Amino acid sequence: MQIKPIGNRILVQPLKQEEITASGIVLPASAEKEKKAQGKIIALGNGEDLKKLGLKEGDMVVFGKYSGEDVEVEKVEYKILYVGSEKDHSDVLAVME
Repeated sequence: MQIKPIGNRILVQPLKQEEITASGIVLPASAEKEKKAQGKIIALGNGEDLKKLGLKEGDMVVFGKYSGEDVEVEKVEYKILYVGSEKDHSDVLAVME
């Protein structure tokens, strides 16, 4: 089964958060709560704002940890995020290059 977002929404597969830093420090669960989340765009809707921003499948994005709607398909977790214009609220905060 596939999910096709509608309008100005994107389907993102979140990246797993590191629980151990590069220097070997184990982070407590409470430390992750303020971090922003990252993920890979899997599918895009057909909204005008998406076209203006030039987002495409495979782009890596940063979004708020509690943004969007969680969806699970065939035991894989995804998020559906809203991408608005500059005047609208948007779940996507940045695109990683």
